[in-house]
Amino acid sequence: MTAIHELGALELWRLLHARQLSAVEVARHFLDRIERLDEANAFVHVDAELALARAREVDDADDRTGLIHGLPFADKALSLRAGQPADLGSRWREGAIADETHPVPRVLDAAGGVVLGRTAAPELGFAGYTRSALHGTTTLPGRPDLHAGGSSGGAAAAVAQGLLPFAPGSDGGGSIRIPAATCGLVGLKPTRGRIPAQGGTGTVGGLVTAGAIARSVIDVALLTDALIGRVNGRSPYELALRPPEHDDGSLLAAAIRGEGRYRIALMTGGTPWDSTDDIRIAPEATAAVDETVALLEALGHEVGEVRLPDATGYPEAFTDLWRGGAATIPIPVEERHRLEPLARWIIDSSDRLTAGGLARAQLWATDFERRVIAAFAPWDAVLTPATALTPRPLDWYPVDDGEADFRHQVLHTPHTSFVNVAGLPAIALPVHRTADALPMGVQLIGRPGEEATLLAIGRQLERRIPWERRILDRLAP
Repeated sequence: MTAIHELGALELWRLLHARQLSAVEVARHFLDRIERLDEANAFVHVDAELALARAREVDDADDRTGLIHGLPFADKALSLRAGQPADLGSRWREGAIADETHPVPRVLDAAGGVVLGRTAAPELGFAGYTRSALHGTTTLPGRPDLHAGGSSGGAAAAVAQGLLPFAPGSDGGGSIRIPAATCGLVGLKPTRGRIPAQGGTGTVGGLVTAGAIARSVIDVALLTDALIGRVNGRSPYELALRPPEHDDGSLLAAAIRGEGRYRIALMTGGTPWDSTDDIRIAPEATAAVDETVALLEALGHEVGEVRLPDATGYPEAFTDLWRGGAATIPIPVEERHRLEPLARWIIDSSDRLTAGGLARAQLWATDFERRVIAAFAPWDAVLTPATALTPRPLDWYPVDDGEADFRHQVLHTPHTSFVNVAGLPAIALPVHRTADALPMGVQLIGRPGEEATLLAIGRQLERRIPWERRILDRLAP
């Protein structure tokens, strides 16, 4: 008999909907696994009492049609829930408790989800790996000597250990795609504005959006559909972004079908960081791309090349947008000694960012967005490595030097942040294994609002590459 944690989220939903499983039974199963098996430090807080109370509420509900009815999930540590810890991975906020629930948890609650706790994130979400002085390091499951990626590293490590069927994350420069690829999972960053609860609109730079991590393309689509659920009334982006070519407009339907032949371009012309950093693409990353190209061609897709538009000025503009977002964090100067070096470097440097400097960065980014969308428009998807390097050793990031730490993150993941600047959807797919069985992924970038195309292509690859089986085969019972 298949164990509960081996079932996909959609399979679990069907059993819950048919009352062959109860939400309480499912929650207890995963709570037990978290207590026994979280060797990667995926969770920073578990609230079994809250989870079981919520599961009983879901079981007693007459309406069982919620998109994730009875399915367990966990809030990312940066996504606050009333009455739960609100430290944001920072000693500056140690012991803080949230007094209100943020929109992403509210949307997932409304869709019938059962929250089990909180997954790890780096301090204030600033790193592309998951480590904090407050909660320690989240490691790649099965490899305690390697980072799990970040900033949604706790979410990815939880799914990769079979502690959750899927997990929400957030992505401001690769923070869903990096840990998904590192942990051998699928991760989707939607189009800017696609997720009303947290879609990047209304924020400095418009970089951060909520998204989904799971073992399969289908489960990522299911959770993304749930995230699209409205916070209050109709989203102004809903009609513009809902793809009309699919039967019921859902991403799940597109993923289940996995149909179509597409024009897919390999991105050439380097990365946006080449002018400031010595970017080197590891042979393992190149192998992942080459294998994907060969399989796409075998599947009947047209594969060509597209050049990244001129990115002169990108490092400065992106860094200023990042600083602009940091400037909105209300931490007094006299409290900053409690921050770790990376967060302190970003926040201190935001003090020197002028209004003119931020305006120039935003205008540059807007022009870059237009040029990227125009260059990529003839193609249904654009292919890059997900990470330039293999999963990083624990001592690889110089954590005592904030600026050097940032530069090392750029070396690891130079292909992800420009997608946030351009506001485009992108999916990480774990297509490759290195000689020593480490996951390596690729990134597919889509046109605005065309997540369904990325999911369809991903599903076709998933039918040929057993990445979900690889995870299931190594799960502890």
